[in-house]
Amino acid sequence: MSKKPILYRLGVFLLGPIFKLYYNPKIIGAENIPDDGPILIVGNHIHLYDQCHALISTKRFITYMAKKEYFDSKKTAWFFKSVGCIPVDRSKKDEHATESALDVLKNGGAVGLFPEGTRNKTDLFLQPFKFGAVSMAKKTDAYLVPFGITGDYKFRSKNLVVRFGTPFKVGDMDLEEVNDKLFKTVEGLMKENLK
Repeated sequence: MSKKPILYRLGVFLLGPIFKLYYNPKIIGAENIPDDGPILIVGNHIHLYDQCHALISTKRFITYMAKKEYFDSKKTAWFFKSVGCIPVDRSKKDEHATESALDVLKNGGAVGLFPEGTRNKTDLFLQPFKFGAVSMAKKTDAYLVPFGITGDYKFRSKNLVVRFGTPFKVGDMDLEEVNDKLFKTVEGLMKENLK
C-alpha cells in the first residue's frame, strides 16, 4: 500500500476537525470501512466536499479519482496532485486512470469514487451508476463499501448525514447485476438517512 502524502495527512489532521465543527455531519457506520485489503468506497455525489466524510471516517489513505479539469488549472492542480488524486478524463473511456486505480487496489489500497460520474444537479434522487466501480471491484476482488449522503452543507447543518453500508464483493454476479445492487444499496442508505 502506498504511503499517505504529507499534505493528505496534514489535511485530515488539521482540516478534519474544522470540517466536522463547521458542517456538523452525522456519520453512521464508519466501522463498516475495512481496516485493510482492497476496497472501493462508493456513493452518491451532491457536493464538492462529499469525499471529506470518508477521509475523516478511516485512518486509511483513500486515493480519489477526480476530473482532470482540476489538474488543468494552476489554482487547483497542486492540491489534487499533492493529496494523491488520480485525474480522470470524463470525455472518454480513460484507460490510464483506470489502470492507476487498479494498481492501487492490486496493492491492497483504497480507492474512492462516485459512480454517478458527476455531482447530482438534476431532479433525480440518484443518477444512474456508471460501471467503473463494479468493474474494478470484479478485477481485483475488492470490497465495495457503499455510502449515502443526504442534507445540506451549511454551517452547523441540522440534516447532513452520511451512512456507510455493509461492504460486499462482486462474487459470481455479473456487472449488470452488481451495479444494480450497488445502486439500490446506496439509494437505500440515502432513504434511511431521511427517516
